[in-house]
Amino acid sequence: MCRHDPPCPAAEASDREAARTVLRDDVLGWTLLCNGVLLFADTGELLPDGRIIAPHRPAVPTGAAV
Repeated sequence: MCRHDPPCPAAEASDREAARTVLRDDVLGWTLLCNGVLLFADTGELLPDGRIIAPHRPAVPTGAAV
């Protein structure tokens, strides 16, 4: 799928989110990456083969000063 050099990480790779952006819709909250991964604003993902990766936001630190 990727046509540039160096190629983007494959959709199955652990660093798949490092692929280049192809299309983006900030209103709807999604980004299509060069490797075919659809990345959502909530950090969930839809892989090209239809698998779903649940949102994986970083944990909110506890005890933060306000």
